[in-house]
Amino acid sequence: MKNLFIFLSLAFFVSCSADDPAEILSSAKWIDLTHDFDTNTVYWPKDEPYRHDTVFYGLTEKGYFYSSFKFSAEEHGGTHFDAPVHFGQGQKFIHQVPVEQLHGPGVVLDVTRQAADNRDYLVSVADFEKWEGAHGKIPHGAIILLNTGFGKYWEDHLKYTGTLKTGEEGVAELHFPGLDPGAARWLVENRNIKAIGLDTPSIDYGQSKDFQTHRILCAAGLTMYENVTNLEQVPATGAYIVALPMKIKGGSGAPLRIVAIVGK
Repeated sequence: MKNLFIFLSLAFFVSCSADDPAEILSSAKWIDLTHDFDTNTVYWPKDEPYRHDTVFYGLTEKGYFYSSFKFSAEEHGGTHFDAPVHFGQGQKFIHQVPVEQLHGPGVVLDVTRQAADNRDYLVSVADFEKWEGAHGKIPHGAIILLNTGFGKYWEDHLKYTGTLKTGEEGVAELHFPGLDPGAARWLVENRNIKAIGLDTPSIDYGQSKDFQTHRILCAAGLTMYENVTNLEQVPATGAYIVALPMKIKGGSGAPLRIVAIVGK
């Protein structure tokens, strides 16, 4: 892209076309990659659904307006963040993940064509090698986002997950793309990345029975983002990703607000 830029911290952002971080950020395009949390939010078939209840909404006895609500949710549902401890014994909990690991240059890998032909598509080493052939080596500290095209099915749970059933019966019928364990291992051993995310319910494909991809990435101390959206709006290179999970002490996962910053 014409305007390549590097985010050195959340407060220091340098571009090849300007020197003022505030000016760059204020003029950049910010793309929200987060689904709303509501009654339609996708959760694992065995998990409890999202709940949002009213504590108070309206005029108080003193005549002024006031509103307050409460919510309850599983850690791993909707657009969310996986801490390394999710599948990695002795790895970091949510509150222990350093802020330096929550942002980085974006790499968007488009496998929408492959996933359209195969709901169980596994993103492979060959897919990454093809991306690098077109765009260069995956940069140090990158955040990789896999665009499978499934984000467009969010409102249709059957198309998005492959099932409308709950419990173990629902788990058995999950069908959606994911990252091949061999590709996860290749990334860990050959590239220095911070995180990887995608627009499906899990980094392991729907029919996974042993969650090898999760286990490989978590053992390496990496973090993951699941149920991301709007990836079709993010370029293959040149975006900067900021992913800020709710800081739950002792959490293995958390609701996530994730954005892509793209220079104009």
